[in-house]
Amino acid sequence: MYRLFISQAADKQTARLPAKARQKISDAIGQLRDNPRPRGCKKLKGEDELWRIRVGDYRVVYTIEDDELIVLVVRVANRKDVYDR
Repeated sequence: MYRLFISQAADKQTARLPAKARQKISDAIGQLRDNPRPRGCKKLKGEDELWRIRVGDYRVVYTIEDDELIVLVVRVANRKDVYDR
């Protein structure tokens, strides 16, 4: 089982979402503990260690450290905004 960490930025982004979306995203993030590469996850092109999962219209971007069994959620945003830097 992986340890799950959520960055302060991702936590703030999640807090600003509507309640229904926030609950779905929280459930999806919680499931990353058991399986950090669930069906439908994608490795982001051009990024070394970033992965993403889809949760409705939202995307959860995270890193996986297999050697230390850690998942770090770095960004949660609407699909139209998630890849903007």
